[in-house]
Amino acid sequence: MHLDVQEFRNFYYRTRLGRVAQRAIREQVLEFWPDVTAQNVVGFGFALPLLRPFLLRARRVIALMPAPQGVMHWPPGLPNVAVLCDENRLPLDTGTVDRLLVLHGLDTSEDPAALLDECWRVLGPGGKALFVVPNRAGLWARGDRTPFGFGRPYSLGQLEALLRRQGLQPERHVAALFAPPSEKKFWLRTGPLWERMGHRLPAARAGGVLIVEARKEIPKPTGALKAQRSRATLGVLEGLPNPEAKPV
Repeated sequence: MHLDVQEFRNFYYRTRLGRVAQRAIREQVLEFWPDVTAQNVVGFGFALPLLRPFLLRARRVIALMPAPQGVMHWPPGLPNVAVLCDENRLPLDTGTVDRLLVLHGLDTSEDPAALLDECWRVLGPGGKALFVVPNRAGLWARGDRTPFGFGRPYSLGQLEALLRRQGLQPERHVAALFAPPSEKKFWLRTGPLWERMGHRLPAARAGGVLIVEARKEIPKPTGALKAQRSRATLGVLEGLPNPEAKPV
């Protein structure tokens, strides 16, 4: 189920709980990828909260948003790098992406295998992807007060098996969002403490979201989706000026 882009924006940028969530997930993303110098970084779904730190570091930053969700201008006050797209035909040339971030993309997709097929195609040799999905064992997937309650939740085993079938080899994983999805001041104020404590627990049994890093396997393993179709691309990674931005 796709939420509207305005619903994502309102949650992440206009609620205290959303700001807590984006900070907790973003900290883990930066632990995985502390240096993206001279790399093409692409986000899919609603990955804007995770892409902001890379604007000054990466060679290119692109935010792809699925058509049923809608698109918004981003980043504010700077040249737009957000693109509306068909999730089964990403407007990128084959092998041009170094780092791919998927947030509110895999769990809301109507055809996760086809989306992962596209993720495999656009990743270059040595390319890696981070998939952030609701943890089916966590509290955040059990209600509809946050965007994580609308998508398809996964267990760690389910997600890793799906990635392997599509030629993406899981390498590392971690969980985030250990405090309950509550707007009460106590939980919001103690959120960082719960994050520190939560990372001592098994990722598959704690945390509202799972974050799995996977690399592109070459050649694609037998049993993965059919051979790639030829696709027309929009060339969004070519000729795009490198934005000069200050993180907010």
